[in-house]
Parts: sequence; C-alpha cells; structure tokens
Amino acid sequence: MEDNSVSWRVRAIRGATTAAENSVVAIQEAVNDLMAAIETENNLDLNEIISVTFSVTRDLDVIFPAAIARQRPNWENVPLLDVQQMYVESDLDFCIRCLIHFNTPNANQSIHHIYQREAKNLRPDWGLAASRVPSPLPSR
Repeated sequence: MEDNSVSWRVRAIRGATTAAENSVVAIQEAVNDLMAAIETENNLDLNEIISVTFSVTRDLDVIFPAAIARQRPNWENVPLLDVQQMYVESDLDFCIRCLIHFNTPNANQSIHHIYQREAKNLRPDWGLAASRVPSPLPSR
C-alpha cells in the first residue's frame, strides 16, 4: 500500500525593523514594509501560519503592531500577539521584531529572515543575501 501522507514541519521566520518615530504612521509604515517583505521573500501561505509574536522596544507605545498586521489582506484570522521587548540599554530605539511560526509540508523550505532599516545591524549574518541559505541557523 502506498503512503500518501504528508509530513508537516513547524518552521519559524524572524524579522525586525525600526520605526522613524513613536507615531501611528511611522509604526504602520515599518510594520507593513516588514510584513510585505516577509510574505514576498518567503512565499508565505497565510493559511499555514500558526502564530506571530511581535515585540517592540519600550519607546513604541502608540499602536500595537498586531493591530496593523491584522489589517493586511487575509491576516484577520492569524493569531497575533504583542509583547514589550526586554529592556537592554544598548538596544535599538523604535525597534519592532517579529517571530512567525508556520507549518509547511516542505521540510527543506528556505527561510528568509528579514531585517530592515536600522535593524539590519541586529543580525548582519541574516541579511537578505545571507538568509537565502536553506540550512537552519542558530538563534541569538
């Protein structure tokens, strides 16, 4: 008897960006740019997303990134969570990070971690060119 079952695997995508300032417009622009790049570069099927966690530095407090993501096409049913990033004195100002967990039937799917704006300095080894490597990378 032939086995037609699909073996699904949980994978994760990291991303980070910075807002120009603590304003609704600046945060919306940063979140929308980040999410668009993550979707495009990862050919992400929104039906496969398990959940997304956003974290922000303590200087961002006028709007939740999840509220912005929820307004994107087809994101209204994705489980989203906002948390405040642990304060570290040397951290970037106005930084927004995200962690997306998703299921995929392709265990070898390439993951493209997206770091934009000033957040590129957080993980230079995970810049767009470096993130095109399909092998898993250690977490920071």
